[in-house]
Amino acid sequence: MYVPGDRPDVVAKALGSGADVVIVDLEDAVAPERKAYARGATAELLSAPAPGPVPVHVRINALDTPLAEADTRALAPLPGLAGLRLPKVDGAADVARVARWAAGDAVPPLYPLLESALGIENAFAVATAHAAVYGIALGEADLRAVLGVTGDDGLAWPRSRAVVAARAAGLAPPAQSVYPDVRDVEGLARSCAHGRSLGFLGRTAIHPRQLPVIERAYLPSAQEVEAAEEVLRAAATDAGALALPDGRFVDAAVVAGARHTLALAHRKGR
Repeated sequence: MYVPGDRPDVVAKALGSGADVVIVDLEDAVAPERKAYARGATAELLSAPAPGPVPVHVRINALDTPLAEADTRALAPLPGLAGLRLPKVDGAADVARVARWAAGDAVPPLYPLLESALGIENAFAVATAHAAVYGIALGEADLRAVLGVTGDDGLAWPRSRAVVAARAAGLAPPAQSVYPDVRDVEGLARSCAHGRSLGFLGRTAIHPRQLPVIERAYLPSAQEVEAAEEVLRAAATDAGALALPDGRFVDAAVVAGARHTLALAHRKGR
């Protein structure tokens, strides 16, 4: 969940919200005159090895500003930092630059955000730019503006491109970009279902009320769990390809998918 870096009180609440990761935002959520305060407050939070019950990431300022280097040098060495989110990454050189700013310390996990046409074109190069890249994601608000997209259809290819690039690079599936209407929980649920069908896993949020909707959408249903368990029972008795009584074909790829389904279900104790 994203929270503004100049609001330590909101950050503290977010740490207990049930989010899997809290992303302290130093970029878009912070007014220019409060950037220095936000960095200092975030540095104070991250001075402890475990600032909260969940990992804390930081989205630094735009990489073409002096603020980004200052953010990186101030925060990269801190024991409580679990990752840096890099906004508006256009190519591998942007990632390498951040890694150089963190030189002298172990480079923290990096999560480049693709928010431009050039970033989408270079998705795989970004995903493989440095050993510290742990994941990539889209920044869809900026991407919509750059591409002149007015509906979701125009984002179909960038979304699939991000998913394919991440997997080709050996990274985890990307999380979906934020859903900006915090009151529209039904629209959020539909959007998450669509994102799951495209290969995304999870989603960034901007309000606690979005978290249970996202979790429900991305956890397997009871029917999916039952179907996966049936596949694994059948595979345990026959190592080759086979057909289930209902006509479903089972091979190694289907078994792998079933194991993935059950791993997700067990993650929350289903």
